[in-house]
Amino acid sequence: MPRTVAVVGAGAAGLVAARELLREGLAVAVFEKSGRAGGTWAYDPRADADPLSRDPGAPGAVHGSLYASLRTNLPRELMGFSDFPMAGRVFAGDARAFPGHREVLAFLDAFAEGFGVAARIRLRAEVLRVAPLARGQWAVAWRRGEEGGGEVVEEAFDAVVVCNGHWTVPMVPKIRGIDSWRGKQIHSHNYRTPEPFRHQNVVVLGFGASGIDIALEISHVAKQVHIATRYMEDRLGKIELYENVWIHAEVDCIQDDGNVCFAEGSVVAADIILYCTGYHYYFPFLNLDGFTVDENRVGPLYKHVFPPKYAPNLSFVGLPSKTIIFKSLELESKWVAAVLSGRVTLPSEEDMMTTVREHYQQMEEEGRPKRHTHVQLFEWVEHMNWLADQVGEPPLEAQTCELFAKALTSVLSLDETYRDRWEQEDDNSTNVP
Repeated sequence: MPRTVAVVGAGAAGLVAARELLREGLAVAVFEKSGRAGGTWAYDPRADADPLSRDPGAPGAVHGSLYASLRTNLPRELMGFSDFPMAGRVFAGDARAFPGHREVLAFLDAFAEGFGVAARIRLRAEVLRVAPLARGQWAVAWRRGEEGGGEVVEEAFDAVVVCNGHWTVPMVPKIRGIDSWRGKQIHSHNYRTPEPFRHQNVVVLGFGASGIDIALEISHVAKQVHIATRYMEDRLGKIELYENVWIHAEVDCIQDDGNVCFAEGSVVAADIILYCTGYHYYFPFLNLDGFTVDENRVGPLYKHVFPPKYAPNLSFVGLPSKTIIFKSLELESKWVAAVLSGRVTLPSEEDMMTTVREHYQQMEEEGRPKRHTHVQLFEWVEHMNWLADQVGEPPLEAQTCELFAKALTSVLSLDETYRDRWEQEDDNSTNVP
């Protein structure tokens, strides 16, 4: 009788994890809280009643963080899976090199159907509790039906793979003086269209891909846009490409007169503060001894996937960021599936903990903050090649690495036309006729 595995979440991570588990001959049940698969790629036009979304457990809380105009910031070649590519194919009529979210969702739907994953998904099935049982099994308590009105069921599984994503619970930094500020505040989790920012002076906190995207989009309707970042000291000042966009150092405080003061000394009068400051890892169904989320460090985790104390029957897929996400999800899933089938063996608990501690020590020596534990920006090639080696796959091709590096440079260029220029400038355009 095959081992049973519960997969929590039917976004991209859960879908590819389920596919790899099925390939290894395991019995899979995928639990999805919402009414459809796709996770963060399932666009929801609604926003939370609280623009800062401070209570993720509130009734009717919105899961998705997509805005209406969102397009991928990686080209199609980097958005597919190894044997189910996006490049050269069209799924929802959006053939652009950098497709919109509807195209990605249609791609994921086709992937789930094509590999028999769709039939394993339980929709409107919210996981409430995951806890270890005797003999290495795990209890999964889940509720039928949305919004907490259904029956609660508990089942036993041999293993659990957590794939619930991390783009839902906003991280909102505390700004000195903000409690007395009378302007509006909103987190990008609740941003959908630029219209509410028309004729406003807006301060955007954060310089990640979505922060840049949103800041440049609202600049077309806003009076002024001021981007605050702690990482771009060499680019402070007005952005040449735009008449009304400036880059500042991080926000120092809100002054008594209500103006926003930046660390380099500039001051602006703002109507809205828009937080593009990222998200918390959030696992409300887990309460495990020795397992924590501390300053966005999930752990301890061996290679971002296995908690040594509970390995191999508890694992996480999809925690790393600033990497080739879909490729990373696939490699992590292959590794988890191979371990659970017995084809690949993990080190001892002690050896895994040693590796974890070495990673933490290296971060400390390099001056990297704890909240960047799962940020792969400077080690994504090494990490993905390590994962590939675990499952007998070749390392990343040089062309793939070059393509990702080019995409990162394009995002940071602050030229919002890079997606369309990419097709015009690249003789090997991924645009499908």
